Amino acid sequence: MRIVVVLAFIGILASLASALFYLMKDKGTTNRTVNALTVRIGLSVVLFLFVLFAHYMGWIESTGFR
Repeated sequence: MRIVVVLAFIGILASLASALFYLMKDKGTTNRTVNALTVRIGLSVVLFLFVLFAHYMGWIESTGFR
């Protein structure tokens, strides 16, 4: 479970880094920055839904505040 979440975070950060790279390189002339940010949002939503599903299935448990 941790590996899936860590890989998702790495993908989100990689997409964010590529968006910054395209923003600096293209100077706003192409849609590559928007596409990279769209991928980042999609990965974030999928990760959130996966965590909700994993909690529903009992794969992870909430511990609450300590």
